[in-house]
Amino acid sequence: MTPEPAAAPTAATAPAARRAPAGAAVLREDVTEAIRAAVVEELATVGFARMSIEGIARRAGVGKTAVYRRWKSKLHLVLDLVGAFAVDGLPVPSTGSLYGDVRALLEVMSHVLRHPVASAVIPDLLVEAARNPEIADAVRGALLEGQRRMAEGIISEAVARGELPVGVDAGRALDLAIGPLYWRQVVVRDSVPGGYLDDLARSVVAGLTAGTP
Repeated sequence: MTPEPAAAPTAATAPAARRAPAGAAVLREDVTEAIRAAVVEELATVGFARMSIEGIARRAGVGKTAVYRRWKSKLHLVLDLVGAFAVDGLPVPSTGSLYGDVRALLEVMSHVLRHPVASAVIPDLLVEAARNPEIADAVRGALLEGQRRMAEGIISEAVARGELPVGVDAGRALDLAIGPLYWRQVVVRDSVPGGYLDDLARSVVAGLTAGTP
C-alpha cells in the first residue's frame, strides 16, 4: 500500500483550481484500516511500550505523515482502537430488574474483555498508566467513562423501582461487577465457565442490597 498522494490537476482544470488548505486532504478509509490493522500486529509483536509510529507506518505500508494526519501520538491511536471495543455509546440495560441489568452489563463486559485487541492492549495500557498521569487520564476516559455511565443508569433505575435505596455508589457497583471479571479474563486469562456470569450477577446484587430493608 502506498502513501496517500494528492490528486494532480489536469491541464483543463489547473488554471481554475485552488490549492486546498494544509491538512484538508480527504483521508482514505482503506489507509485508515491498514494503519489500525498494523497497530494490532505491532501490539501483539512488541507491546505498547516498544511500539512506534515508524513501526506502525512501515507495517501498514504508508508514510509516517499518513499516521499523524489521523492521530497525534501512538497513545491516541491505541485509545481510539480500544474505544471501539469499549461500552461507550451502548444503551443502558433495561431488563426490569437489578439482577437482569447487572447480568446484561456483565455479558457486555465479558464480550469486550474476550476481544483479542482489548485483551492484548488493556494490560499494557494500565502498566503505562501507572507511570504516566497523562496516560492514566486518557485511559480512564477511554475505558471507564462508558462503564460508569452504564452503572449509574442501572443504579438509578433500581432506585426508581425501589430495589435500592437512594445514595448507592455507582463506582462501588462497578467495582463489584467488573473487578472479578477483569481478574479472571485479563489477569489470570481463564475462561468464563457456564453459569459464572449468573452467579457473579447474584453476588453483585447481594452486595448492593445488603442491609437494604
